[in-house]
Amino acid sequence: MEKYFSYDLGSALGSDTAFGLIVLQSDETIEHDMRRLLPHENAALYTSRVPSGAKVTTVTLGEMSGALTGAASLFPSPVSFDVVGYGCTSATSVIGTDKVTELITKGCDTPHVTEPVSALLAACRVLNVRKVAFLSPYIEDVSATLRSVLNCNGLEIVTFGSFNEASESNVARITLNSIRQAALDLVKESAAEVLFLSCTNLQT
Repeated sequence: MEKYFSYDLGSALGSDTAFGLIVLQSDETIEHDMRRLLPHENAALYTSRVPSGAKVTTVTLGEMSGALTGAASLFPSPVSFDVVGYGCTSATSVIGTDKVTELITKGCDTPHVTEPVSALLAACRVLNVRKVAFLSPYIEDVSATLRSVLNCNGLEIVTFGSFNEASESNVARITLNSIRQAALDLVKESAAEVLFLSCTNLQT
C-alpha cells in the first residue's frame, strides 16, 4: 500500500539572515572560520566553490574571474542573500574589487558583495590606521600585486614578511606557532599600527 501526504510550506532553516560565501576549491580554512563568526543561530551560511589552481600565481588567480559568476549561480536560487563574500585576498587584488562585485551579482541575488581587500580597507578606515605590517604566505609576484593595491588605496606597508609558499595545501597547514612567531618578529620595533595576516587559507 502506498500513501501520499499533503504538506505545508514554511521558511527554510536559517532564513533570518543569509550569508553566501564563494570559497576557493583549494581553501581548507575559511569555512571553519566563518561558521564561528555567524552572528546568531538562525543565520544561514551557504557556500559555493570556484575552481582554483593548486599553485598560487598571478595567472591562476586571474583565471578565477571566468568562473566567479558560475560559482555564484550555484547558490540555491530561492535564497535572497544579505551579503555574498568572495574568500580570496590575492585573487581580489588581481581581478579588482569592482570586477569581483560585478561577476558575483550576475550570478545570484544579493545587494552586497565583499572580499578581503575591501574588508581590510574598511577596517583601516574605521580604526583610523594607515601604517600596516603585512604578513603573507605568497610568492613574490602575488605579494607585490596585493601590496601595490593597498598602497594605491592609501595604506603604507611599513614592514613586510612572507612564507614564500606557492602551494595552497601547504599554506593551509602552516602551524599556528609559525604564524605567531613570524607575526611577532615582523612587528617588533616597527612603526606599524595594525598587523594584516593575509590569505583566507591561513589558520589566523
